[in-house]
Amino acid sequence: MDNNQAIGIFDSGIGGTSIWKEIHHLLPNEKTIYLADSKNAPYGQKSKEEIIALSMKNTDFLLQMNCKLIVVACNTATTNAIKELREKYDVPFIGIEPAIKPAATNSKTQTIGILATQGTLNSDLFHRTVQKYESTKIIEQVGHGLVQLIESGKINSPEMTQLLHSYLNPMIEANIDYLVLGCSHYPYLIPQIKKILPNHIQIIDSGEAVAKQTQHLLQEKIGFNTQKNIETIFYTNTDPSVLKDILENKYEVTQIDF
Repeated sequence: MDNNQAIGIFDSGIGGTSIWKEIHHLLPNEKTIYLADSKNAPYGQKSKEEIIALSMKNTDFLLQMNCKLIVVACNTATTNAIKELREKYDVPFIGIEPAIKPAATNSKTQTIGILATQGTLNSDLFHRTVQKYESTKIIEQVGHGLVQLIESGKINSPEMTQLLHSYLNPMIEANIDYLVLGCSHYPYLIPQIKKILPNHIQIIDSGEAVAKQTQHLLQEKIGFNTQKNIETIFYTNTDPSVLKDILENKYEVTQIDF
């Protein structure tokens, strides 16, 4: 494994850029290649078999780019496919799971909310995680329609506000004090969510933890990039304008037939 190769990151669209931003912030000297499989978003409504097949296709693409490790920046892909990915490929993988542990451990009301995709909430990995915290009441809510609106560039739309109210108001009434965001798209909704939630409810996402895990893996096993040219490459298989917009037009985005 060449320590000067790029970190590969994939997601079912633009949401995983929330993870990429955390990795890039912590490891600014690393090369990164980001793959947005927006054409097949959202993964949360697909079967486990479909999610595994798409995750392998994404992995094959990034390995053709000689990536030294792969970050699965998608909760649904991690919870449904990471075991199969690790069995099939030699490259190290880092996954992303809903951060239930810090929420359940620190909750004063013993009640937390989780907003995630159907695919994540239905997964075996998620159920195994939830079982560890039986003393905490966990209110699960599928974020139907949220990913589609984000992928369409409608983060601040009236439809988004309406959906978020319908998902979050019952959690507020149930006295949650932590809201876990169980999809890498959802951190882009934090400004909207904060307008709805009372101030005492804390929002947790997994981005920083994934970045730290990436740093640890590079330090322990692979090595850091020592070259001066820091490449940051973005690929998408749909119209690149939404991805460009979420990156504040600071980076080029290449559209590929994939």
